[in-house]
Amino acid sequence: MAGNAPHDDKIPVDKVPDAGGRARCEFRFYEELNDFLRPALRKRTFTHDFDGTPTVKDRVESLGVPHTEVDLILVDGQSVDFDRRLCGGERVAVYPVFERFDLHGVTRLRPHPLRSPRFLLDVHLGRLAAYLRLLGFDSRYRNDADDDELLDIATESGRILLTRDVGLLKRAALTRGAFLHETDPRRQLREVVDRFELWGTFASLTRCARCNGLITPTTRQDARGSVPEQVAREQRTFSRCGDCCRIYWRGSHVERLRRRLAEVGVTW
Repeated sequence: MAGNAPHDDKIPVDKVPDAGGRARCEFRFYEELNDFLRPALRKRTFTHDFDGTPTVKDRVESLGVPHTEVDLILVDGQSVDFDRRLCGGERVAVYPVFERFDLHGVTRLRPHPLRSPRFLLDVHLGRLAAYLRLLGFDSRYRNDADDDELLDIATESGRILLTRDVGLLKRAALTRGAFLHETDPRRQLREVVDRFELWGTFASLTRCARCNGLITPTTRQDARGSVPEQVAREQRTFSRCGDCCRIYWRGSHVERLRRRLAEVGVTW
């Protein structure tokens, strides 16, 4: 009779290289954290070998998962911080950022969820920046900033760095960041709204899509000369950005934007 098949949740030990005297522990990553792992390690418990007594943060990132994506780590059932050292024999469970669950009494590795977050976007996320500004979220973006500049801005201003660069999220000085799994800007917007629980906090059409400045109402007379004459005649209400002075009005383009974002479930 054939031997029992291994449990679906584990990689059989005989498929893991011999530890050769190195320390060994078991890891299990949950939910979207699996996206950062090698396919063979996803959604199951696996053994991991290491030298010395590294921190759990060191081992988590060595497996490909940025620390900014982790909100809870359990070692042998006890919540720990990133500095917990591993000696071998531990069972480590790693969970993503929880925005919807009560984690009272455990060691959360991220600050509590922000309800009025400020964002900093990587250089390839210009369209997402415009969408976030459209919904009223403070979203800083420059298409010429290098990694060091982004890191400095994020740490100095306390902004959440949004990026698809895993390496950038592994920088030790970065405490608030989020990896975007989606590639389409509209779906990225939905991803950000879901992750940071921004539903019900939209302040649509209060920020400039171009520069992130605040928009305030202005008069038709003030708008004349800055908009087409037909627009000045037909529109009753206008707004002006306090920083770049761009004029806004509720034309057909606003309804087109509403429809496009509604296609991914973002309504405003």
